[in-house]
Amino acid sequence: MSRQQEQFQPMPLDVLIIGAGLSGIGAARALTDQCPDKRYLILERRNAIGGTWDLFRYPGIRSDSDMYTLSYSYKPWTQRKAIADGPDIKRYIEDIADESGITHNIRFQRKVTQASWSSQDALWTVTALATDAQGNEHEERFQARLLSVCAGYYSYDEGYRPDFPNEQAFTGQIIHPQFWPSDLDYAGKHVVVIGSGATAVTLVPAMARTAAHVTMLQRSPSYVVTRPLEDGMAQRLQKWLPLSTAHRLTRWKNVLVSAFFYRLARNKPEMFKDRLLQMARTQIGPGIDMKHFTPSYKPWDQRLCAVPNGDLFHDIRAGRASVVTDTIEAFTENGLRLSSGQELEADIIITATGLKLNAMGDVKVSVDGEPVVFSDCMSYKGMMLSDIPNLILTFGYTNASWTLKAELTSNYTCRLLRHMDRKGYRVAVPRRDPSVKTEPFLDFTSGYVQRAADTLPKQGDRRPWQVHQNYLQDKLTIEYGRVDDGVLQFQ
Repeated sequence: MSRQQEQFQPMPLDVLIIGAGLSGIGAARALTDQCPDKRYLILERRNAIGGTWDLFRYPGIRSDSDMYTLSYSYKPWTQRKAIADGPDIKRYIEDIADESGITHNIRFQRKVTQASWSSQDALWTVTALATDAQGNEHEERFQARLLSVCAGYYSYDEGYRPDFPNEQAFTGQIIHPQFWPSDLDYAGKHVVVIGSGATAVTLVPAMARTAAHVTMLQRSPSYVVTRPLEDGMAQRLQKWLPLSTAHRLTRWKNVLVSAFFYRLARNKPEMFKDRLLQMARTQIGPGIDMKHFTPSYKPWDQRLCAVPNGDLFHDIRAGRASVVTDTIEAFTENGLRLSSGQELEADIIITATGLKLNAMGDVKVSVDGEPVVFSDCMSYKGMMLSDIPNLILTFGYTNASWTLKAELTSNYTCRLLRHMDRKGYRVAVPRRDPSVKTEPFLDFTSGYVQRAADTLPKQGDRRPWQVHQNYLQDKLTIEYGRVDDGVLQFQ
């Protein structure tokens, strides 16, 4: 590896986008359609479009949201599956990029390391580590009027991986789903998947098709809900209406239904919990202890796990898979010994133990030479950060599809740019009111959120500093509220 001469982008851009996943491509599409005069580039650390849907390659990788809300409003989802596989989602993102002429504005193999704002120049200077075809690295610098961060919310370099006692004694393979080996052969083997979240409930049925047996080992249960693989109403609407109209109606139907059930779960948690457990009991059938599907927390204190057409339940009933609720005492030569004394035989152990959240994709940010500590910042409308100029941060919903908030954010970016052009402004910065009290950025009890509580920004106790997990409320506020609201300051 050699470091070549540093390169500098010759002319400042209007917008620099970090990340070519679902959010980044959506941000570029919005600029293309709504601000065609703006010059932009996308910096992508990988060598392909797709973000999450290019990174994760484990068996069965799929969305846990319906594709009519995970897709964009302007690009109808045309496949029959409402819960889509990862490769199909990746192709969907690539199609948007190709159709909109975005692909040629992407600079691949650029890992952004620093972003520095200069008030004197009213510009961001972004440093990226570029890797050429021979593996040589060199630094490149880009300047932009506005920085759009679409790098997601977790580390690409490492997942959450607790250390287990006596791991070195295990003679089989230990694999984290985020770094799945392409040549892994698990046919006819005994597999233990450690975890109970979306990744685990996806892996178990996918691997059970060819493995000798798959055991999901969980420390505590999650709510597991069956969802239809296909949306019957969407299919009927597409037969009688233009595709764009059918997509729009299906999208709104799913938004409203999801919002209704979320509100019901928060207002009547015990009733909602009883209904979820009744559904799981019906799916799992007799002979399975419901303790494995009865969480100790309220619905939507953590995200629900969706299983299309109940595939996980089918495999458990058929004996191809099983669930064990216990803690690990130690790894052994042939598997795991649990605190109860039970031994689990394994050829392969999958540590589906979660993600490692980070802020801004681990980019070091400074404003006029002063390093930014993100945990000291407050989120403005869930899209900007207090006292950081000309920066848009895309962060989706925890209780609905990521894309719903991503699309609102990209539309707001364009609206903000047009407003600044009309008024002759170069700088927009949300100024924090010291009287606004801080609250956690996410009201979620999931382990990956709690572990990152000290690294994420905060939200406030009043508008516009609150992070709403409500698409309808955000749509009214973000699309129709005043840009110049007295909190966002312009220069």
